[in-house]
Amino acid sequence: TCTQVVKEIWYTRVIDVQLAHKLGLIGYRNHAKRLLDIVEKNHNFEITNIYHPIKKIDDSRGTNNLEELYDCDGVIIASPNASHFDYIIKFIKNSNCLIFCEKPPCVSIDEIKKLNKLENQDKCRIFFNFNFRFSETSKIIKETIESDTIGKIIHINFVSTHGLAFKNEYIDSWRANGDKNPHNILETLTIHFLDLMNFHFGKINNSLYSPSQFSDNGSSFDTCHLLLECENGLTGSILNSYATSYIEETLLIGTNGYISIRNDQLSEFYPRDTFNSKGFFITPPIKRKINFNLKSNYENSLKNSVDYFLTHIKNNKSFELSEFNSSLSTNMDILNLKK
Repeated sequence: TCTQVVKEIWYTRVIDVQLAHKLGLIGYRNHAKRLLDIVEKNHNFEITNIYHPIKKIDDSRGTNNLEELYDCDGVIIASPNASHFDYIIKFIKNSNCLIFCEKPPCVSIDEIKKLNKLENQDKCRIFFNFNFRFSETSKIIKETIESDTIGKIIHINFVSTHGLAFKNEYIDSWRANGDKNPHNILETLTIHFLDLMNFHFGKINNSLYSPSQFSDNGSSFDTCHLLLECENGLTGSILNSYATSYIEETLLIGTNGYISIRNDQLSEFYPRDTFNSKGFFITPPIKRKINFNLKSNYENSLKNSVDYFLTHIKNNKSFELSEFNSSLSTNMDILNLKK
């Protein structure tokens, strides 16, 4: 009967809620809300507590008592950067949960040193959300390294720009506040591309950071250029700006060819030894051409990153120590650049 069907559906939902893994969330607006929306689409997990230290959150799950989150299976830290370290230490000491922490992990070298002194088993409970590691761009870099079709990669060029600094809402935003956030574009955008370099190619030996302001709006830098040299000799160039038109381009240059991602298309050119009738080098032929939407990279990578964290909770599995070390390496690079 209809009544029996309704009862069965209700009981199924009750069982699902009982079996769902409990998550705590620190933060409730903007980026924290994006993370909340992603988690709530996964019926194996339930946000049971949303914490803010002082504000009364208009949600039945809201709390000002951090201890209510200690018995959760996982916690998501999406609070201001300066608070990340303190929350991490509190959950390491007072809970057994896995920890999802937004980047950057720390705001000082002293905090990084303290995290490095944690026991390895505690380090492996922490996942830092450098979500570009889960992007299509990251996947292409990994595939290119493994396939060797364009040879050994010798240089990577990233360009990611748009005109945010010319929008009215930018002038009074935290991003434009040079007193508190002079390096905002380095910490919010460039850090993703720097982390991809760290993640795929290891330690960065040398760097040159050139921040600028071109919009005359606000007092923080709206543009930066970063030159990098990795331990293995590979070099990279990262240009980010809030003061020009929208551009999303990636160029991977190898010893046998190159891959260009621009205008929503990926084109792969090889082999190197391509000549004209006079024996001069010419542009290699296009061996592969596919649609590739760089603009959707961020949203997809964020979901993939959250799903990666949730899967570890579901499988009762810790994270790799190498992931922790790579995240702190990126964090250290950013802090050194700011100096």
